[in-house]
Amino acid sequence: MAQDSIGEDLNQQVAQLQRELRAVHTIAAQLGRETEMEAIVRQALEVAMTAVEALAGSILLYDPVQEKLVFRYVVGGGGDALVGVALDPSQGIAGRVFREGVTNVSEQVGLDSDHTAEIEERTNYLASNMVTVPLKQSQAAPLGVMQVLNKDGGSFDHNDVAVLEILADQIASRLENASLQQKARLAAVAEYVGHICHDLKNMMTPVQTGAQMLRDILAGDAEQMSAFLEAATLDEKPRDTLAAVLADLQDLTPEIIRILHEGALTTQQHMSEIANAVKSLSTEPTFEDTDVVEVAERAVRLLSTQADGLGVEVRTEPVGEVPHACVDARQLYNALYNLIFNALEACQGHGAVVVRISAVGDWLHLEVIDTGMGMPEEVRAKAFTPQAVTTKDGGTGLGTKIVRNVVDAHRGAIVVESEVGRGTTIRLEIPMRHDS
Repeated sequence: MAQDSIGEDLNQQVAQLQRELRAVHTIAAQLGRETEMEAIVRQALEVAMTAVEALAGSILLYDPVQEKLVFRYVVGGGGDALVGVALDPSQGIAGRVFREGVTNVSEQVGLDSDHTAEIEERTNYLASNMVTVPLKQSQAAPLGVMQVLNKDGGSFDHNDVAVLEILADQIASRLENASLQQKARLAAVAEYVGHICHDLKNMMTPVQTGAQMLRDILAGDAEQMSAFLEAATLDEKPRDTLAAVLADLQDLTPEIIRILHEGALTTQQHMSEIANAVKSLSTEPTFEDTDVVEVAERAVRLLSTQADGLGVEVRTEPVGEVPHACVDARQLYNALYNLIFNALEACQGHGAVVVRISAVGDWLHLEVIDTGMGMPEEVRAKAFTPQAVTTKDGGTGLGTKIVRNVVDAHRGAIVVESEVGRGTTIRLEIPMRHDS
């Protein structure tokens, strides 16, 4: 029973990650094509309702001229009667969420102390349960609120709230930048994509760590346990019981690792699709004193489970004492992650990937070296240029563009050495210091 519970919990975590990513990808792809406020609001609400199976919903935006919260778009529940209706932001559940900037979950709307019957009287539609989410960017003042109500067949849970809050961040980003030029608007969205990537990595790390522990335990103890059973003086029934438990453990662990591996790959695929909406853009770097070796080791740790599943060794290799460098740690991590990820795939199930870090004068050298299939000269010559081509089925070339953007932001250079059948070395050359 405990083993079944572990597998079920892991399946649920992977499914939840996939659900959030699908929702965010949908909203990024759809809203990325819109610049008109009305289209943004309408599509955002429809995506949010679908994601959490709500029967009705609305988006209210703050009008500074009226100093009111105004229903801009409403779906279900007699919503046509509400479009354009203005509410006092000092009253009601929507007003409280707008003022405080904190999500509210009402399991019984009628019992909420801030609930007013005005809306129900206008629509003749009763709200039984409801989630109200502020539409805001980071620590900025909210732009308005989103409300979804009456979940089909049940109550809203914490997973629904998590999806709605992620979507609300995306909605707010689009609304805030709807009147700006395209590059500025997409740059703001790219920042939110970065936040989502960070959150997903945090969510996946404990799951991957748990799988690693299970695998290590099985590898270290299974043989010893088998030997113990053979040598122990036990009655037939206890011996058979222990043998069955050991067999279940040996069968279960590979399945858990398989689930995690497939979930991680699916997560990567969805993240590439989301980032595709903001392709070729990145946020301005924040240069700080950084332990670059630790950044590289963190990227290697996150991809070690995938590497093990592919049968490829991956490791860091600092050369001598590598001093701290003035870089953007988050951007550098993203660049290394993409390079290592691609190198693992290039190895095709054997060989090794080494991340070599060294200081050469005033320059930091970061090399990702693989023993994979290598690149033809026509591909190598165009790598990390606007003419770059991807050799992967279904590839978008997004990873190389991310790396190029990061290196350009650091005023560095990329050197690519490759030979078909012998592997590839990609070296990032980045200044150790930047003038303010």
